[in-house]
Amino acid sequence: MKPDSQPDDLFPDGAYDMVVVSNRLPVDYVGGEGADTQWKGSPGGLVTALEPVMRENDGAWVGWAGVADREFDPFEHDGISIIPVPLSADEVEEYYEGFSNDTLWPLYHDVIAPPRFHREWWDAYVRVNRRFAEAAARAAAEGAVVWVQDYQLQLVPRMLRESRPDLVIGFFNHIPFPAYGIYSQLPWRRQVVDGLLGADVIGFQRAADAGNFTRAVRRLYGYRTRGSVLEVPGLDGETRHVVARHFPISIDAAAFERMARRPEVQERAREIRKSLGDPDVVMLGVDRLDYTKGIRHRIKAFGELLRDGRLTVEEATLVQVASPSRERVDTYRQLRDEIELLVGRLNGDHSTLGHPAISYLHHGYPREEMAALYLAADVMLVTALRDGMNLVAKEYVACRFDDDGVLLLSEFTGASDELRQAILVNPHDIEGLKDAMVEATQMPKRERARRMRALRKRVKDNDVANWSATFLETLTGVGKIQPGVPDALRSAVARIAEVERLLVALDFDGTLAPLVDRPEDARATERARAAIERMSQHEDTRVALVSGRALDSLKDVASPPVAALLSGSHGVELQLDASGVTIDLRENELTRLEQLIDIVENAASAADGAWVERKPAGIALHTRKLGATAGAALQREARERVEQVLPGLATRTGKNVLEFAVRASDKGEAVTRLRQHAGADAVLYVGDDVTDEDAFATLEIDDVGVKVGQGKSLAAYRLRGPDDVAELLEVLADARDAAR
Repeated sequence: MKPDSQPDDLFPDGAYDMVVVSNRLPVDYVGGEGADTQWKGSPGGLVTALEPVMRENDGAWVGWAGVADREFDPFEHDGISIIPVPLSADEVEEYYEGFSNDTLWPLYHDVIAPPRFHREWWDAYVRVNRRFAEAAARAAAEGAVVWVQDYQLQLVPRMLRESRPDLVIGFFNHIPFPAYGIYSQLPWRRQVVDGLLGADVIGFQRAADAGNFTRAVRRLYGYRTRGSVLEVPGLDGETRHVVARHFPISIDAAAFERMARRPEVQERAREIRKSLGDPDVVMLGVDRLDYTKGIRHRIKAFGELLRDGRLTVEEATLVQVASPSRERVDTYRQLRDEIELLVGRLNGDHSTLGHPAISYLHHGYPREEMAALYLAADVMLVTALRDGMNLVAKEYVACRFDDDGVLLLSEFTGASDELRQAILVNPHDIEGLKDAMVEATQMPKRERARRMRALRKRVKDNDVANWSATFLETLTGVGKIQPGVPDALRSAVARIAEVERLLVALDFDGTLAPLVDRPEDARATERARAAIERMSQHEDTRVALVSGRALDSLKDVASPPVAALLSGSHGVELQLDASGVTIDLRENELTRLEQLIDIVENAASAADGAWVERKPAGIALHTRKLGATAGAALQREARERVEQVLPGLATRTGKNVLEFAVRASDKGEAVTRLRQHAGADAVLYVGDDVTDEDAFATLEIDDVGVKVGQGKSLAAYRLRGPDDVAELLEVLADARDAAR
């Protein structure tokens, strides 16, 4: 595409509500100068996922054009503003080929190859990261969302946080994050972690990667971490909650299936098999030529199967596509030489006329040819020694609309967490790998179909659009919530249902009960009540209601089971079994409470529709019946009046409610005390309000947090409303019964 010649004012600074920052732009330079510059789109999963979101949000993409020592003006491509960042040839060598791909890449892939540490590479990495951060900061509008991509730009989040604290910043790491014992070798380990902690949400491919990062934060900085939430000191002295958890990336599954269904692609698949001598079994490997992909291991295993007579070239052949990669780096040149030597020896030893042992192809192919290869292959070999995800495995599954084919998948890929119906292997175990390859060639058709149907459902349900939507929803709190209980949450519930002692902690208003105009009219749904009653009958499952309501009010509207634990007034009131109600207020706090009641009730008396709810340690001003503008104005006035007389009082804002407390407490403290009392091994917490975020922040790695409704949240899962909460509780009750 040739961009139109456009004046600079079409690309003003601070104009974009969403900015994506990645090492490479979503376009490739073709040729030309100035207004005659030619570009073409660069196909890829990330571009596919983000293009619709960026068009909808007036987005800009910041990245390098892939050409050294050239500067390009911003331009528009397919409805997206493109902002190129220049790199010199020296910076490409030191920042990209050096620090990114000869230091970080091998280190993050478990030191399969030795990383090299050079100070001048690090200096270039810092310098280039700052250039990317400055470009993003210039482009971003006030309060914009900036999403930084991958390991080449790990310092950008902190740089953006320092220059533009108004921004909402996300980071996604597309490759693994290593265990601390490996990561600690990096001389600049603290600087990199600090750079990442500038983000609000840090995404990883696997839960294990997120756990490795969290442990590195604790070891290096000593920051408090609970589950996926890290408490990080902010620039203003306030504590920031940073979410670090896994968001497994995927592909445009529907597009791959549509391609595979095209008659010309299916005809090409038949031609491929014929050109290979029509063997019984075609095995396929598709990789970048990289030492992390396990290409040598699969070729070695295949060669030994031929040597031992367990397979013959008439029965089976291996097609290995190895697209060129980083050929200016010594390690990659050596790898190519080794693999080509290995392929040559095996073909010399085992090939016959018309029946090659291995067809080795050292170049890339268009997507249509890849779809044909996937259809032609009976067995897909993905034997990576370490891989963040491996999208080839998902592409193969998406193309197999015929429900045939076998996926053999390394357990060291992120894809293995999701694609459990594949044959999972340890590629370092050559004997085990050989047995798995033979098993794949001999698998009955019915078993192949059963496994492939399950794999395809997983890939289609969790496609790349779902990945980007889930990440951005966590980052911004905005997104469409589907009805029902999603599969990922069902899996999490099934996991915690297996623990010995479980605490189920539930907010009431907006969670168990729909929101109503009159608080005294709130009632939990019948389905939710029935599920709670079922779980409360078992000693190993404790149910707790955790509410901002005063305890008497909560008991009145909830009619909780006798066995339920109760927390009211945001943790100020607790009722633990038969011990009675615990309230901890000092004499001076009682005096301040009387003053508070007078001030807020006086402010509310002038607004028709506002009302005041008294609590043991505070007061709540409800403005639900007022319009949004009038309600906000009344809350501002009440806050100002209270601050004049009782400065420093604890306040919190919820849905159309402003609360004051003479003793600071929150639902997080309540959940911590309830957990200790119940001796719980895991906690499920479900809540809908801003005040529930304190509880989500206390959850540990084996716990499950569920946010009900829209809004930014620390919870890992979401439900649409109380009816879906009831369904969730039924699922948990059934799973808990089955686990006994």
